[in-house]
Amino acid sequence: MTLRMTIPMSTPIKILAVDDIASNLTALDAVLAKPDVEIVHASSGAQALELLLEHEFGLAILDVHMPEMDGFELADLMRGSKRTSQIPILFLTAAGEDSQRAFRGYASGAVDFLFKPIDARVLAAKVDVFVQLARNKQQMAEQLKTAEQLLKTNEMLMAVLAHDLRTPLSAIIASASFLGRFGGEEKLRPATDRIQRSSERMARMVDQLLHVARLHGGRVHINPLKEDVHAICAAIVDEYEVAYGKGRIAIASHGNTMAQVDPDLMAQVMTNLIGNALHHGDAQTPIAVHVDGEQTARVVITVRNGGAIEPAVLPHIFEAFRSGSSAAQGGGGYGGASGGSAVAVNGMSQGLGLGLYITRELVTLHGGTVDAKSGEGETVFEVTLPRESPNGD
Repeated sequence: MTLRMTIPMSTPIKILAVDDIASNLTALDAVLAKPDVEIVHASSGAQALELLLEHEFGLAILDVHMPEMDGFELADLMRGSKRTSQIPILFLTAAGEDSQRAFRGYASGAVDFLFKPIDARVLAAKVDVFVQLARNKQQMAEQLKTAEQLLKTNEMLMAVLAHDLRTPLSAIIASASFLGRFGGEEKLRPATDRIQRSSERMARMVDQLLHVARLHGGRVHINPLKEDVHAICAAIVDEYEVAYGKGRIAIASHGNTMAQVDPDLMAQVMTNLIGNALHHGDAQTPIAVHVDGEQTARVVITVRNGGAIEPAVLPHIFEAFRSGSSAAQGGGGYGGASGGSAVAVNGMSQGLGLGLYITRELVTLHGGTVDAKSGEGETVFEVTLPRESPNGD
């Protein structure tokens, strides 16, 4: 499938010219006419207000002296509206230079104040500056729109991939499980186990790619509830003990462990951290999970395991797609002979390097931080969460 992203062509910058004398508007056309500029006329303040609702203007040139509503009054109304408050205003007046009048003009939001007769070259030069500013703003808006389209397309592709790949992967996993149980020949067991492990690892990769696409698209939002953080951690420990056996993970807590968190997202954080420790940590050293609720404003979770991460790898451990291998230190399992990633999670060797990146992003959504320290034969991940979520009520 070929994707074509269409970048919109720049549209002319519109300038609102307001004057009750038609010949003055004609004179402005003669001075300011350019292929990339469109001058829109208004003969009164009331007509100008109507046009401001219909068009996006990069500059407004207002005559001060007009019946019923003068230029100052129009400027005050423009500044009072969110839609028009940022439009630069250039005042033109036939009156002699008057400091009080000029002060009122600037107080009304004018960016400049010119006195008639107007020097055409000066007016054209000043208008060119604002046209260029408006052009830059327009281009930035177009670039932002294009970037948003790319993000949406990326998320759509990830969703399609996740959906289309899950179906054959599920069939492979189910078939491998069937062969493992009923294949009959023991010599086939290593092959069927390998197929199942690889298929499950691939399924996790698909899920992580989809989650990263949603994070980049700003489509992951937390639903903070008053939850027991210790209970969330204990539930994940229980799940892993089913697969790894009792005694591999120890969990403890102190103080008040209640906090405003999204229980599902925090469960994923703990799944990533504990899975990472199980896969890469020293298998002879139990993993220690501790929830510290002694502080008034925050709850701190630590996940400690044996085995150290190389100093060169540690600064990049939370970066996406930085899953370089590293030799284990102090008997730990980070890297090692398999060339596995120090940032893989949930038993994923040679993964995409997304697990700890996702962990950091989810913790950040909670207004918290996650850090890693490693040395002297052990590695510690520390998650600090505010007790009251910044996204809560």
